[in-house]
Amino acid sequence: MSPKQGTPKKNLMLFSGRAHKELAEEVARHLNVTITPQTAHTFANGELFVRFEESVRGTDAFVIQSHTTPINEYVMEQLIMVDALKRASAKRITVVMPFYPYARQDKKHKGREPISARLIADMFKTAGADRIMTVDLHTAQIQGFFDGPVDHLMAQNVLADHIKATYGDADITVVSPDSGRVRLAEKWAAQLGDRPIAFIHKTRDPDKPNQAVANRVVGKVEGKLCVLIDDMIDTGGTIVKATEALIDEGAADVVIATTHGILSDPATERLSQCKAREVIVTNSLPIPPEKRFEGLTVLSIAPMLAEAIQQVFEDGSVTSLFDGNA
Repeated sequence: MSPKQGTPKKNLMLFSGRAHKELAEEVARHLNVTITPQTAHTFANGELFVRFEESVRGTDAFVIQSHTTPINEYVMEQLIMVDALKRASAKRITVVMPFYPYARQDKKHKGREPISARLIADMFKTAGADRIMTVDLHTAQIQGFFDGPVDHLMAQNVLADHIKATYGDADITVVSPDSGRVRLAEKWAAQLGDRPIAFIHKTRDPDKPNQAVANRVVGKVEGKLCVLIDDMIDTGGTIVKATEALIDEGAADVVIATTHGILSDPATERLSQCKAREVIVTNSLPIPPEKRFEGLTVLSIAPMLAEAIQQVFEDGSVTSLFDGNA
């Protein structure tokens, strides 16, 4: 008996949670697709419901959600969306999370603590995710928490292009906010034209989250335009103290460049009053008008996400988008 021949075809469908519809719609425009219509609502007791209005059988599904406040609700919504797609026979499910939730809980500092970043990966795997796509993880080791492919995208090109276009002629020093990100600072320095680097030596009490003490600057920053880099700004305490330390050391100016603008209170107040010339973030998380301030620049990562989704859909190379460095 000879096997029956079929007509192989691939069908990309994009799905969006309710956290950051603007980013999802921008990604959809770059992909020249529409977001699959769905019914989503919250019951009186807080339970969530999602139903897709079109057939998803055999599709290559990409589910995008930005995990902002209330973060646990949006994590659960994306898990429910993945479960619905699995039960509706989607062929492959890729979870697109520009900001990986609980990424700062990636190891145990003391006994009897959770490793919540691993728990997030396990939950999405159990829900039915085949692949995760994320941007600028807090630590690269989180890629190993998920039992499947992880596309770790980098917003450095987006941020660095803006720095070069705006401050390319300045005498730049790239500054890491702590010693743990010196390697990243070296990559930035190379991309900006072999610039010198410095870092802030700081201490942090693990019992006091969102609090750090900037001790001293290691490296020459006097008279320099300091590009202070980090993966996220939450309450802004660490980055503002680092800015003050650089100014105290004689830096001519400070530009802050970070991927994820969480901007929990009182970040907006702190950043708007600090001495940095510009604060640059991406739109990996929604930044409502009340969190915006003069000197804040928001760059879009939608083209990067769209290109990565296209490469995954066509079985291409995501690494090639980052000159082989992803």
